[in-house]
Amino acid sequence: MKVLFVCLGNICRSPTAEAVFRSVVEEAGLTSVIEIDSCGTAGYHVGEAPDSRSMAAAASRGYDMARLRGRQLSVNDYLAFDYILAMDEANMTEVTQGDPGESGAVFNLFLSYSNQKQYIGVPDPYYGGKDGFGLVLDLVEDAAIGLLGEIKKRL
Repeated sequence: MKVLFVCLGNICRSPTAEAVFRSVVEEAGLTSVIEIDSCGTAGYHVGEAPDSRSMAAAASRGYDMARLRGRQLSVNDYLAFDYILAMDEANMTEVTQGDPGESGAVFNLFLSYSNQKQYIGVPDPYYGGKDGFGLVLDLVEDAAIGLLGEIKKRL
């Protein structure tokens, strides 16, 4: 099973989701059956490390994002992944519009797996303050647990 998280630049939300979900999958002992990656719809930060504020917030909760590097969504991703999960509705539009039509992937908003109902999409913390990165983690941690439950049903 292969899961891809998608945001705009692949330096805040989607790498956070990748790191958190990787941790949840490791705790469940499923690293041999679930592959995880992240990317952005835009190529602004290809090859760059995640935003330092995202990395600091993640590290404060025990998640390591140091090895992650930004990359852009490609046509090959549609064929390679079983789940392509967008961080917000704008990213979801980009994902669905880029679909070459041959994908068997599930396209969804990541927060559709969350128990909370206040947010539909993960807010972009890039231009906000420090608290935004904590909120991203709160939302992503919740959705990661729900996503793993969904994937376990399919395994």
